[in-house]
Amino acid sequence: MLEDQINPLHQAAMKQARTHWNQIAKPLHSLGLLEDMVVQMAGITETAEVRMDKRAVIVMCADNGVVTEGVTQSDSSVTAIVAEAMCRGDGNINNLARTYGADVKVIDIGMQKDVETNGSKYDKVAYGTRNLAQEAAMTEDQASHAIAIGIYHVSHCKREGYQILVTGEMGIGNTTTSSAIASVLLGRSPAEVTGRGAGLDDAGWKRKVEIITRALARKPLSKERPMELLAEVGGLDIAGLVGVFLGGGMYRIPVVIDGFIATVAAALAVQLVPQVKDYMLCSHVSEEPAAKELLASLGLRPVITAGLCLGEGTGGVMLLPLLDGALALYHSDHSFAGLQMEPYEEKK
Repeated sequence: MLEDQINPLHQAAMKQARTHWNQIAKPLHSLGLLEDMVVQMAGITETAEVRMDKRAVIVMCADNGVVTEGVTQSDSSVTAIVAEAMCRGDGNINNLARTYGADVKVIDIGMQKDVETNGSKYDKVAYGTRNLAQEAAMTEDQASHAIAIGIYHVSHCKREGYQILVTGEMGIGNTTTSSAIASVLLGRSPAEVTGRGAGLDDAGWKRKVEIITRALARKPLSKERPMELLAEVGGLDIAGLVGVFLGGGMYRIPVVIDGFIATVAAALAVQLVPQVKDYMLCSHVSEEPAAKELLASLGLRPVITAGLCLGEGTGGVMLLPLLDGALALYHSDHSFAGLQMEPYEEKK
């Protein structure tokens, strides 16, 4: 059982990390969420000697059969075009990741076209999902397979010495799948949770809402049955990211939530194994309508509120330099003792 493989955070390491923060010559808790994240990372990694020198972005790439319903501005060929750019090293995520010292691992978990990625040919679960407006997007076995692939890649990163992972995705149509899942998770109507994706006009948005409404009318779905929900209206990229989040808990690696699609995957992972939430770091809040409420439902607060909605893991890697800054202070010699100052006291 996955529940048995994801243990609580290491409380002694967290206490040591908080004590260390309180010895740095600054007002207590003055780095806010970043300070809390360093303490959380101590609990995840079981040591107050928090490091993230080796970091990676895992980008799950997959196509969605619902694209044939006209819910997107571009067709599925764009998924492979962008994935190929990532594999060449000149995609949006590659440029940002280089800036922040992260490696990019591109995984073809379900594209319609075969693309040479730095994953494996065994990662592809299917050549895209089926049209969720007419039938289940995938079987539960396929969803489970995709989750297992996500877990495997985290285990591989652990063996390679990575200390923090960022979630990324590429898949035309995946704001449609994510909105459908969010509608069920939040108990909201499709119109309330559905955004314009990569720039739909009013007519395109209405079409997208109609298709999601039709998909959810096919059979009753519940957040209490997350695997069924994922299989019926989800995507292979989302399923792979669910696995990445679960793998983070299993292998004690902090996993950064990127945007809307990754947030939906995080919420599904928490539905499967509630304690995995402790292994997640929240980077930013997406512009998609359901993103803020989903994060709130998880009890997570975004560090960045900049209107980001690019995807690919781009918002997630932007958290890394902020954490680098926090860790620079955490590991510095700028302490109350070193300055011969009286430390601040915790006020109740």
